[in-house]
Amino acid sequence: MDTQALAAFLEVADSASFSKAAEHLFLSQPAVSKRIATLEDQLGRQLFDRVGRQISLTDAGRALLPYARRVLHDIEDGKRALSKLSSRVEGRLSIGTSHHIGLHRLPSVLRAYTLAYPQVDLDIQFMDSEVACEAVLAGKLELGIVTLPTQALPQLRSRLVWPDPLAVVVAPAHPLAALKKPKLGDLAGHAAVLPDEATYTHRIVTAALTQHGLKPRIRLATNYLETLKMLVMIGLGWSVLPRSMLDKDLIALPIRELSLTRELGVVWHEKRTLSAAATALISQLPTS
Repeated sequence: MDTQALAAFLEVADSASFSKAAEHLFLSQPAVSKRIATLEDQLGRQLFDRVGRQISLTDAGRALLPYARRVLHDIEDGKRALSKLSSRVEGRLSIGTSHHIGLHRLPSVLRAYTLAYPQVDLDIQFMDSEVACEAVLAGKLELGIVTLPTQALPQLRSRLVWPDPLAVVVAPAHPLAALKKPKLGDLAGHAAVLPDEATYTHRIVTAALTQHGLKPRIRLATNYLETLKMLVMIGLGWSVLPRSMLDKDLIALPIRELSLTRELGVVWHEKRTLSAAATALISQLPTS
């Protein structure tokens, strides 16, 4: 059985779309369809129901799914184990990271890494930290360099790399910026622009505010911290951003009742063998 066909089967099953699977695999849609058709011919079973634009697994597809995942995971683990027998650090390394970390934390690390290990083919995918963690657990990525989960996830190991203190920020012309000793309660009277509720950063912020009985009046939410910074700068509301993003266009409010921080780090699957390339990248990351 062709492992490429199994990989196409998993992508279609996970995305419920031939076109999205083709994008993820860097193939044309007809190529993905051909691989699925070949697999169905080999098995003598139809794996997907195709009704209009809706794609769903048949009973045969659902039965095959866990075995296909196991086969591909075992093959990847075998490749990684073999790579560690060699003194050479090479091969493909798939990592997921957020746009913020990719822009502000990783460039110097990856520059040094690619100079030290030019034989490694880096596959860097930008996504929300929560999605990256799930992709590591599913075996789609070997490493995630992310905002660490607020609660431990089963089978996901992590290491803190960068403590990331947060600050309540406003534009210089915002009414809150004129207060000499702003208090937490002052935030309630003004709109907020915050990270999307699905993000770990949102959970950190809202949990801290809830402890003090404050429910923010959220005007806008987005996954991208750079977008939040722009929204604050034009005066749409207050927000919570990493202190590393502070500049002349932002005022950090010294609210004594509130101390916020998040943790940025690396995650990997505890039951899967790390490749030599992944081990080398982890060793290149700063120690907190």
